[in-house]
Amino acid sequence: MAAFPTTVQTRRAMPSRIHSSCEFAQVLMKLQRATNLIASTLDLDALLNRVVNDIADSIGDVKVGVWLRTNDTDEMVLHGVRGSEKHRKGDRLQIGRRGMVGHVAATGKMRYAHDVQQDPYYIACEPGIRSEVSIPLKSAGSVIGVLCVAHHQTDAFSEDQLKVFQALAGHIAIAIVNARLFGRERSARERIQQESAEARVIQQALLLKAVPLIPGFAFETAWHPAGDVAGDWFDFIDLGHDRYGIALADVSGKGMSAALLMSATRAILRSLAPLYSSPAQTLEHLNRTLIEDFPAGKFVTMVYGVLDANSRELTLASAGHLRPLVVNHHCSFLELETGLPLGLGVSSYPQCAITLTPGTKLLLYTDGITEATDNTEQEYGQDRLIAYFQRPGACVDGLIRDVRHFGAGSDLADDATAVLIRSR
Repeated sequence: MAAFPTTVQTRRAMPSRIHSSCEFAQVLMKLQRATNLIASTLDLDALLNRVVNDIADSIGDVKVGVWLRTNDTDEMVLHGVRGSEKHRKGDRLQIGRRGMVGHVAATGKMRYAHDVQQDPYYIACEPGIRSEVSIPLKSAGSVIGVLCVAHHQTDAFSEDQLKVFQALAGHIAIAIVNARLFGRERSARERIQQESAEARVIQQALLLKAVPLIPGFAFETAWHPAGDVAGDWFDFIDLGHDRYGIALADVSGKGMSAALLMSATRAILRSLAPLYSSPAQTLEHLNRTLIEDFPAGKFVTMVYGVLDANSRELTLASAGHLRPLVVNHHCSFLELETGLPLGLGVSSYPQCAITLTPGTKLLLYTDGITEATDNTEQEYGQDRLIAYFQRPGACVDGLIRDVRHFGAGSDLADDATAVLIRSR
């Protein structure tokens, strides 16, 4: 298909479809409306279908095609077509070698064949075609495609119509670039969403296992990520001889990065816990490993305890974590000193022991619970936490519901995780 000459040849006839300036103005208005619709279409396939259909419907008695350049080859691919008997979507041609479209893609200049039988670049492929214009679609000075409009009459398009086509081509090129950007962003979002969903399934498989069955004890857990994945986690580790490690932790940050660090910390803790008898030693060695491995500025708060089921004694150590809540005849926070959060620097970890007599409950929780806010930015806080567990039938799932109710039913802004140990 062919390049528009620098000077327009003398017109032999006006196209039969548009006989008057009034009719041309009507066509121009139709194309203007079509341009507005084209600019608002962000799906590439829908965009190109709209382009060819709107041009054909506005002008009438034409064949319209939009060819786009492929990124990895010197080929043009037909992405939109209306009225063609021979061409189908997906047809390909070589840039610079095949027809007017290939020539225009190579030169970047419009070509109008007043009479296709006289044009050296035109390749006969559609019966009845007598004139054709091919217009480059450009972005940042590069040809990204070609708009092709063909008519069954010789010399079918006026100079004014050609100018309109060129202006329309500019709008189409912008719309194509926007649609491609939107498509890439949508694909990226879908990929991230799929990866997040898969990561959530993996986290659920790691965390939401059956709690251990220990005579004299019962466990309740709640794990509510603010997004698809979480940095909060809890774990139960069988240490043998009726001893069990119980951990609850919160990795700094949110989302996928926090989830990755969570998985790494959990795996290292599980490898270290059986090697050391006390929670203090376990946290010290875990901290040394994380200092070497963690990115700068990342850390983990954790409370880790070892429960001796025979003596009912629970020994706890804290790495910058919130104090556990003891619930028996009254509610109070355990007097547990803390070391540095894991991964920040060398630290020791004081520990304390508590005997879980029958009827005593101990709550481990993350700050996504106490720091949840209402619409006035007031925090749920420790007082409301105590007040909730003074109610009959208090449980961790009910706690999460109470926190959400406090926040006027809104989603949690941070991960919220809790483990309740019931001594029976």
